[in-house]
Amino acid sequence: MAKHFTDADDELLAELGVEVETKTASSHTPREERIIAGFEEIQRFVEEHGRVPQHGDERDIFERLYAVRLDRIREQSECRNLLESLDHQGLLVGSAALPTAVEDNLDDDALLAQLGVGTETSPITDLKHVRPSAEKRAAEEIANRQKCEDFNKFKPLFDTVQKEISSGLRTTRRFERKAEIAPGNFFIVNGQKAYVAEMGEDFLTPQGMTDARLRVIFDNGTESNMLMRSLQRALHKDEAGRRITEPNAGPLFADQTIDGDEPSGTIYVLRSKSDLPIVAENRDVVHKIGVTSGKVARRLANAKLDATFLLADVEIVATYELFNINRSKLENLIHRIFEPARLDIEIKDRFGNPVVPREWFLVPFAVVDEAVERIKDGSIKQYNYEPRQARLVERQST
Repeated sequence: MAKHFTDADDELLAELGVEVETKTASSHTPREERIIAGFEEIQRFVEEHGRVPQHGDERDIFERLYAVRLDRIREQSECRNLLESLDHQGLLVGSAALPTAVEDNLDDDALLAQLGVGTETSPITDLKHVRPSAEKRAAEEIANRQKCEDFNKFKPLFDTVQKEISSGLRTTRRFERKAEIAPGNFFIVNGQKAYVAEMGEDFLTPQGMTDARLRVIFDNGTESNMLMRSLQRALHKDEAGRRITEPNAGPLFADQTIDGDEPSGTIYVLRSKSDLPIVAENRDVVHKIGVTSGKVARRLANAKLDATFLLADVEIVATYELFNINRSKLENLIHRIFEPARLDIEIKDRFGNPVVPREWFLVPFAVVDEAVERIKDGSIKQYNYEPRQARLVERQST
């Protein structure tokens, strides 16, 4: 007896990451998709090891394979043209290491073999090599990634998230529901961290399901304007797909004070008197935000000699005494909140060495004050700082 799916069945399948969609044509041929996939493997190697793959008997088989593949890609003009927009690491620049040139008249399979990307030649009855439609759609999503031109704005976010995972401030868990996909959230899919930077207006699919267009930034410097349900499918399909949780600051404030009601930490907000142009032009909104266990005045005694204070005197705008606080976690939390507004500046210390101060932010003081109050009452986890609006914005929910 034939089975007919109802709208409720479709919605349940969608929540599980399984849905029936109208087949759309990919912007790349299957051969081009495989070349892109092979190039992305090289990119992941470079991200992990900090260098291009190299030849040599002492190298492992995968590195040697990637080295040969990169040489072949560099030699083929059609490959370079295909991959140029994805090459954020500059891998296509350079000469091939192998002396033997690749013939121009190679057929598709031979060219792919030269690139180290194999083809499937199983009999038609061997179904284990027949790609399901979900896998084909995933390949289309990968193929449609583009270089993220403003990745320098997002890289500090990925760096902070990795540090917070390493320190235990964040954890990862299995992805469960579509409702978790929202702006500001991080995921791990196909071995890469993914950040949902933007979400468009909701719309209904031909099957009557809710969807939305996303701007997703990946930690390899690419981005995709994929659909929310496409990301949901990819996370469900990937056995290692994970949701990166929000920072857990832990018990910042205890129920009772200790040591005779003595404060255990002080948040300080400072304003610089530096003559640096970027500071002078934005003096009212350039603030240093930090946490100290000692006296703030003592911390500032040698500000003019300290590059982290921009080698200039500072003005104390506000201090907040807090009790029974985990100072390190609190400082990480504050800096995460205002990460999108961190001041990008490098100065030379007294000895001429370059220093990048990390605690200066382009944030109005009123917003800093509001953030501290929300930390105290626990509501800060519901907010992100939006630099363009210069205010804390409540996170969107789906």
